[in-house]
Amino acid sequence: MLNLERLRTLDALARHGSVSGAAAGLHVTTSAVSQQMTKLEREVGQQLLAKNGRGVRLTDAGRLLAEHAERILSQVELAQSDLEAQRGQAVGELRIGAFPTAARGLFPVALAALRAGHPGLRVRSQELEPEDGVRAVLRGDLDLAVVLDWYDKPLPVSEGVAKASLLDDPADVMLPAGHPLAGRAEIDLEELADDDWISWPEGAYCQSWLMYTLRAKDIEPRICHYAEEHHTQLALVAAGLGVCVTPRLGRGVLPPAVSVVRVRQSMKRHVYVVWRADADRRPSIRAAVDALRGAGALVGDGDLPRG
Repeated sequence: MLNLERLRTLDALARHGSVSGAAAGLHVTTSAVSQQMTKLEREVGQQLLAKNGRGVRLTDAGRLLAEHAERILSQVELAQSDLEAQRGQAVGELRIGAFPTAARGLFPVALAALRAGHPGLRVRSQELEPEDGVRAVLRGDLDLAVVLDWYDKPLPVSEGVAKASLLDDPADVMLPAGHPLAGRAEIDLEELADDDWISWPEGAYCQSWLMYTLRAKDIEPRICHYAEEHHTQLALVAAGLGVCVTPRLGRGVLPPAVSVVRVRQSMKRHVYVVWRADADRRPSIRAAVDALRGAGALVGDGDLPRG
């Protein structure tokens, strides 16, 4: 009889296209993926993988079995959802992802509430970019993902994905304390056209939004520093090395040498959670959405926090 976990490994290989991608999606090591595939090849008595340069590819037999594995795993997932719905309790395992500031700003409250209210539910969480989160939900690597839209740059979401709004997250401009505009109640982005900028890494969703927004105002920003973590960006601002835009969700304590100023034309991220529509009946999905909404209500739009 075919082993379900080994079929899951084969399915992950087919979807991700590499051993390392499959390992990341399954949260295991690359050696564990290789071992499972070796055992699966012994079970079926056929070669399922072949070398392809430095990587591997599926053989004809591997692709055939992967197609069956996808259908088998889909039926197993449907059966688990139906059983959970019939039982009416949030139990089993729930895999959830979020972009970093949502993981920091929402997960502590939401996941603690899930643990307290649903002790039979095991939650595994991870950080990932919004577009990666949507893809992971569609692939079945995650059950839910907390993602975002910027007010002027929507995130594409495919059919078959359900979503629920969590909160609107305003963003402000961060200036060095000695900046000529520090201490102002509001500014226009155009007033920073000649400043050095600190940005998210190139290719990141928020970096793309920042460039789109500034260029829409005829600003070609001089990006001098790239940093993924907001705390790193703020440390660079505090050192007088540039200005940046920082949302309020998960912001935490600001360095004393940073001045936070509102933007006159408000900039907001719309934060929401997505899941596969065919999993709507699962009590664990509904429980997680309720917990995230509760955490979002506690955060709210907020005021300008200093810490």
